[in-house]
Amino acid sequence: MLRATAIVATLPYIGLKVAWMAGSHLGIPEGSRLRTAGPLVLSVNAVTMLMDVALVVLVLALTRPWGRRIPGWLLLVPGFVACGLLTPILAAFPAQTLLHAVGIGTDTAAPAAGGEVFLDDWVFTVVYTGFTVQALALAGLFVPYAKERWGHLWRRTAGLSAGPRALAVGAAVGAVAYAGTQLHWALGGTAGLTAALAAERTTDTAVVGSAQALCALAGAAGALLLAFGRGRGARTPLALAWVGSSAAAAWGGWTGLAALIPGGDAAKEATTVLLLTYAGQMITGMLAAAVVARFLTARSAE
Repeated sequence: MLRATAIVATLPYIGLKVAWMAGSHLGIPEGSRLRTAGPLVLSVNAVTMLMDVALVVLVLALTRPWGRRIPGWLLLVPGFVACGLLTPILAAFPAQTLLHAVGIGTDTAAPAAGGEVFLDDWVFTVVYTGFTVQALALAGLFVPYAKERWGHLWRRTAGLSAGPRALAVGAAVGAVAYAGTQLHWALGGTAGLTAALAAERTTDTAVVGSAQALCALAGAAGALLLAFGRGRGARTPLALAWVGSSAAAAWGGWTGLAALIPGGDAAKEATTVLLLTYAGQMITGMLAAAVVARFLTARSAE
Protein backbone atom coordinates (compact mmCIF):
# COMPACT_ATOMS: atom_id res chain seq x y z
CA MET A 1 0.00 0.00 0.00
CA LEU A 2 2.84 2.39 0.80
CA ARG A 3 4.55 1.54 -2.48
CA ALA A 4 1.36 2.21 -4.44
CA THR A 5 0.75 5.43 -2.50
CA ALA A 6 4.26 6.73 -3.20
CA ILE A 7 4.02 5.92 -6.91
CA VAL A 8 0.58 7.48 -7.32
CA ALA A 9 1.80 10.61 -5.51
CA THR A 10 4.46 11.14 -8.20
CA LEU A 11 1.98 11.08 -11.09
CA PRO A 12 0.69 14.71 -10.87
CA TYR A 13 4.23 16.13 -10.88
CA ILE A 14 5.45 13.84 -13.65
CA GLY A 15 2.29 14.53 -15.65
CA LEU A 16 2.74 18.30 -15.37
CA LYS A 17 6.37 18.07 -16.42
CA VAL A 18 5.52 15.94 -19.45
CA ALA A 19 2.75 18.35 -20.42
CA TRP A 20 5.04 21.38 -20.15
CA MET A 21 7.79 19.71 -22.15
CA ALA A 22 5.20 18.91 -24.81
CA GLY A 23 4.32 22.59 -25.09
CA SER A 24 1.23 22.75 -22.88
CA HIS A 25 0.53 25.87 -20.79
CA LEU A 26 -1.46 23.95 -18.18
CA GLY A 27 -1.21 25.88 -14.91
CA ILE A 28 0.95 28.62 -16.48
CA PRO A 29 -0.94 31.96 -16.49
CA GLU A 30 -0.80 34.61 -19.19
CA GLY A 31 2.24 36.83 -18.82
CA SER A 32 4.39 34.22 -17.10
CA ARG A 33 7.94 33.95 -18.38
CA LEU A 34 7.48 30.19 -18.39
CA ARG A 35 5.24 30.53 -21.45
CA THR A 36 8.24 31.70 -23.50
CA ALA A 37 10.76 29.39 -21.84
CA GLY A 38 13.66 28.19 -23.92
CA PRO A 39 15.90 25.11 -23.89
CA LEU A 40 17.16 25.83 -20.38
CA VAL A 41 13.73 25.55 -18.75
CA LEU A 42 13.00 22.50 -20.90
CA SER A 43 16.16 20.88 -19.55
CA VAL A 44 15.26 21.76 -15.97
CA ASN A 45 11.80 20.23 -16.44
CA ALA A 46 13.35 17.06 -17.82
CA VAL A 47 15.84 16.74 -14.96
CA THR A 48 13.27 17.34 -12.23
CA MET A 49 10.86 14.89 -13.85
CA LEU A 50 13.59 12.24 -13.90
CA MET A 51 14.22 12.91 -10.20
CA ASP A 52 10.63 11.89 -9.42
CA VAL A 53 10.99 8.87 -11.72
CA ALA A 54 14.08 7.92 -9.72
CA LEU A 55 11.96 8.00 -6.57
CA VAL A 56 9.65 5.42 -8.16
CA VAL A 57 12.67 3.19 -8.86
CA LEU A 58 13.87 3.65 -5.28
CA VAL A 59 10.46 2.69 -3.89
CA LEU A 60 10.44 -0.45 -6.03
CA ALA A 61 13.95 -1.34 -4.90
CA LEU A 62 12.87 -1.08 -1.27
CA THR A 63 9.90 -3.40 -1.75
CA ARG A 64 10.91 -5.98 -4.36
CA PRO A 65 13.22 -8.99 -3.85
CA TRP A 66 15.72 -7.75 -6.44
CA GLY A 67 16.30 -4.69 -4.28
CA ARG A 68 18.17 -6.83 -1.75
CA ARG A 69 20.81 -7.61 -4.36
CA ILE A 70 21.59 -3.93 -4.95
CA PRO A 71 24.77 -2.70 -3.21
CA GLY A 72 23.99 -0.64 -0.15
CA TRP A 73 25.45 2.60 -1.49
CA LEU A 74 23.21 2.45 -4.57
CA LEU A 75 20.22 2.67 -2.25
CA LEU A 76 21.67 4.98 0.37
CA VAL A 77 22.82 7.73 -2.02
CA PRO A 78 19.45 8.30 -3.75
CA GLY A 79 17.71 7.70 -0.42
CA PHE A 80 19.89 10.41 1.13
CA VAL A 81 19.08 12.87 -1.66
CA ALA A 82 15.34 12.08 -1.58
CA CYS A 83 15.23 12.47 2.18
CA GLY A 84 17.06 15.77 1.94
CA LEU A 85 14.82 17.28 -0.73
CA LEU A 86 11.54 16.09 0.79
CA THR A 87 12.11 16.71 4.51
CA PRO A 88 11.97 20.55 4.47
CA ILE A 89 8.86 20.34 2.27
CA LEU A 90 7.26 17.94 4.74
CA ALA A 91 7.97 20.44 7.51
CA ALA A 92 7.21 23.71 5.71
CA PHE A 93 4.26 23.00 3.43
CA PRO A 94 1.78 21.92 6.16
CA ALA A 95 2.87 24.91 8.26
CA GLN A 96 2.31 27.27 5.32
CA THR A 97 -1.08 25.69 4.61
CA LEU A 98 -2.14 26.10 8.23
CA LEU A 99 -1.04 29.74 8.29
CA HIS A 100 -2.94 30.44 5.08
CA ALA A 101 -6.03 28.78 6.55
CA VAL A 102 -6.04 31.26 9.44
CA GLY A 103 -5.27 34.21 7.19
CA ILE A 104 -1.55 34.58 7.91
CA GLY A 105 1.00 34.93 5.13
CA THR A 106 0.70 35.19 1.39
CA ASP A 107 -0.09 32.38 -0.97
CA THR A 108 2.91 30.54 -2.40
CA ALA A 109 1.92 31.51 -5.94
CA ALA A 110 1.10 35.15 -5.18
CA PRO A 111 3.46 37.82 -6.42
CA ALA A 112 5.30 39.77 -3.77
CA ALA A 113 5.69 43.53 -4.10
CA GLY A 114 4.21 43.59 -7.57
CA GLY A 115 6.22 40.66 -8.90
CA GLU A 116 4.94 38.38 -11.62
CA VAL A 117 3.03 35.14 -11.15
CA PHE A 118 4.84 32.13 -12.61
CA LEU A 119 2.23 29.41 -11.94
CA ASP A 120 -1.41 29.15 -10.96
CA ASP A 121 -2.19 28.63 -7.28
CA TRP A 122 -3.48 25.09 -7.76
CA VAL A 123 -0.16 23.92 -9.21
CA PHE A 124 1.63 24.56 -5.92
CA THR A 125 -1.10 22.85 -3.93
CA VAL A 126 -1.13 19.74 -6.13
CA VAL A 127 2.65 19.44 -6.43
CA TYR A 128 3.53 20.03 -2.79
CA THR A 129 0.71 17.81 -1.56
CA GLY A 130 2.21 15.10 -3.75
CA PHE A 131 5.68 15.74 -2.33
CA THR A 132 4.30 15.52 1.22
CA VAL A 133 2.65 12.17 0.51
CA GLN A 134 5.84 10.93 -1.16
CA ALA A 135 7.88 11.89 1.90
CA LEU A 136 5.59 10.05 4.31
CA ALA A 137 5.33 6.93 2.14
CA LEU A 138 9.07 6.80 1.48
CA ALA A 139 9.82 7.14 5.19
CA GLY A 140 7.39 4.32 5.92
CA LEU A 141 9.29 2.10 3.48
CA PHE A 142 12.88 3.16 4.06
CA VAL A 143 13.00 3.11 7.87
CA PRO A 144 11.99 -0.56 8.35
CA TYR A 145 14.13 -1.58 5.36
CA ALA A 146 17.17 0.16 6.83
CA LYS A 147 16.49 -1.30 10.27
CA GLU A 148 16.33 -4.84 8.90
CA ARG A 149 19.34 -4.53 6.60
CA TRP A 150 21.66 -2.28 8.62
CA GLY A 151 20.12 -2.12 12.09
CA HIS A 152 23.07 -3.94 13.67
CA LEU A 153 25.26 -0.94 12.88
CA TRP A 154 23.53 1.49 15.25
CA ARG A 155 22.90 -0.56 18.36
CA ARG A 156 25.50 1.43 20.28
CA THR A 157 27.89 4.33 19.87
CA ALA A 158 31.29 4.53 21.51
CA GLY A 159 32.46 7.83 20.04
CA LEU A 160 34.69 8.41 17.06
CA SER A 161 38.27 9.51 16.50
CA ALA A 162 39.59 13.06 16.32
CA GLY A 163 38.96 13.44 12.58
CA PRO A 164 35.19 12.83 12.64
CA ARG A 165 34.95 14.91 15.81
CA ALA A 166 36.50 17.86 14.00
CA LEU A 167 34.01 17.38 11.16
CA ALA A 168 31.13 17.38 13.66
CA VAL A 169 32.37 20.58 15.27
CA GLY A 170 32.70 22.18 11.83
CA ALA A 171 29.15 21.14 11.00
CA ALA A 172 27.92 22.68 14.26
CA VAL A 173 29.65 26.00 13.54
CA GLY A 174 28.25 26.06 10.01
CA ALA A 175 24.73 25.18 11.21
CA VAL A 176 24.70 27.97 13.79
CA ALA A 177 25.91 30.51 11.24
CA TYR A 178 23.36 29.37 8.66
CA ALA A 179 20.50 29.27 11.16
CA GLY A 180 21.41 32.75 12.40
CA THR A 181 21.30 34.12 8.86
CA GLN A 182 17.90 32.54 8.20
CA LEU A 183 16.56 33.83 11.52
CA HIS A 184 17.72 37.34 10.60
CA TRP A 185 15.84 37.18 7.30
CA ALA A 186 12.78 35.53 8.86
CA LEU A 187 12.49 38.41 11.34
CA GLY A 188 12.55 40.97 8.54
CA GLY A 189 16.27 41.65 8.20
CA THR A 190 17.56 42.55 4.76
CA ALA A 191 21.34 42.35 5.17
CA GLY A 192 22.90 40.67 2.14
CA LEU A 193 19.77 41.07 -0.01
CA THR A 194 19.05 43.44 -2.87
CA ALA A 195 15.97 45.64 -2.63
CA ALA A 196 14.11 43.36 -5.07
CA LEU A 197 15.00 40.22 -3.13
CA ALA A 198 14.07 41.83 0.17
CA ALA A 199 10.70 42.86 -1.24
CA GLU A 200 9.94 39.23 -2.10
CA ARG A 201 10.41 38.03 1.48
CA THR A 202 7.09 36.78 2.84
CA THR A 203 5.76 34.65 5.66
CA ASP A 204 6.08 31.67 3.32
CA THR A 205 9.77 32.25 2.67
CA ALA A 206 10.31 32.74 6.41
CA VAL A 207 8.68 29.36 7.09
CA VAL A 208 10.83 27.65 4.46
CA GLY A 209 14.01 29.26 5.77
CA SER A 210 13.15 28.33 9.34
CA ALA A 211 12.49 24.72 8.37
CA GLN A 212 15.82 24.48 6.58
CA ALA A 213 17.62 26.11 9.51
CA LEU A 214 16.12 23.57 11.92
CA CYS A 215 17.24 20.75 9.62
CA ALA A 216 20.82 22.06 9.59
CA LEU A 217 20.84 22.37 13.39
CA ALA A 218 19.40 18.85 13.75
CA GLY A 219 22.05 17.43 11.44
CA ALA A 220 24.85 19.09 13.38
CA ALA A 221 23.41 17.95 16.72
CA GLY A 222 23.19 14.38 15.49
CA ALA A 223 26.75 14.51 14.17
CA LEU A 224 28.04 15.79 17.53
CA LEU A 225 26.23 13.02 19.40
CA LEU A 226 27.63 10.38 17.05
CA ALA A 227 31.16 11.75 17.25
CA PHE A 228 31.33 12.31 21.01
CA GLY A 229 28.73 9.83 22.30
CA ARG A 230 29.78 7.21 24.83
CA GLY A 231 27.84 4.03 25.43
CA ARG A 232 24.45 5.38 24.36
CA GLY A 233 22.12 4.13 21.67
CA ALA A 234 22.83 5.57 18.26
CA ARG A 235 19.33 5.41 16.75
CA THR A 236 18.23 8.97 17.59
CA PRO A 237 21.59 10.67 16.86
CA LEU A 238 21.85 8.80 13.57
CA ALA A 239 18.31 9.77 12.57
CA LEU A 240 18.98 13.44 13.38
CA ALA A 241 22.29 13.43 11.51
CA TRP A 242 20.89 11.58 8.49
CA VAL A 243 17.78 13.72 8.05
CA GLY A 244 19.39 17.03 8.91
CA SER A 245 22.56 16.56 6.90
CA SER A 246 20.67 15.34 3.84
CA ALA A 247 18.34 18.35 3.93
CA ALA A 248 21.21 20.84 4.32
CA ALA A 249 23.38 19.24 1.64
CA ALA A 250 20.58 18.69 -0.89
CA TRP A 251 18.90 22.08 -0.60
CA GLY A 252 22.15 24.01 -0.28
CA GLY A 253 23.39 22.40 -3.48
CA TRP A 254 20.07 22.70 -5.29
CA THR A 255 19.41 26.37 -4.51
CA GLY A 256 23.04 27.27 -5.06
CA LEU A 257 23.00 25.65 -8.50
CA ALA A 258 19.69 27.32 -9.36
CA ALA A 259 21.11 30.71 -8.36
CA LEU A 260 23.96 30.30 -10.84
CA ILE A 261 21.67 29.65 -13.82
CA PRO A 262 21.69 32.74 -16.08
CA GLY A 263 18.73 34.40 -17.72
CA GLY A 264 16.72 35.61 -14.73
CA ASP A 265 15.79 39.09 -13.57
CA ALA A 266 19.02 41.01 -12.99
CA ALA A 267 17.50 42.80 -9.99
CA LYS A 268 16.83 39.46 -8.35
CA GLU A 269 20.15 37.77 -8.99
CA ALA A 270 21.68 36.08 -5.97
CA THR A 271 24.05 38.29 -4.03
CA THR A 272 27.45 37.17 -2.78
CA VAL A 273 25.96 36.76 0.69
CA LEU A 274 23.20 34.52 -0.68
CA LEU A 275 25.66 32.37 -2.61
CA LEU A 276 27.85 32.04 0.50
CA THR A 277 24.76 31.09 2.50
CA TYR A 278 23.85 28.33 0.05
CA ALA A 279 27.45 27.11 0.01
CA GLY A 280 27.60 27.17 3.81
CA GLN A 281 24.36 25.21 4.03
CA MET A 282 25.66 22.56 1.63
CA ILE A 283 29.05 22.32 3.35
CA THR A 284 27.36 21.99 6.75
CA GLY A 285 25.30 19.09 5.42
CA MET A 286 28.29 17.39 3.84
CA LEU A 287 30.34 17.65 7.03
CA ALA A 288 27.56 16.08 9.08
CA ALA A 289 27.03 13.44 6.37
CA ALA A 290 30.75 12.59 6.52
CA VAL A 291 30.37 11.92 10.25
CA VAL A 292 27.44 9.60 9.50
CA ALA A 293 29.48 7.75 6.88
CA ARG A 294 32.47 7.42 9.24
CA PHE A 295 30.24 6.14 12.03
CA LEU A 296 28.60 3.49 9.83
CA THR A 297 31.90 2.30 8.34
CA ALA A 298 33.46 2.11 11.80
CA ARG A 299 30.56 0.05 13.16
CA SER A 300 30.64 -2.13 10.05
CA ALA A 301 34.33 -2.83 10.54
CA GLU A 302 33.67 -3.85 14.14
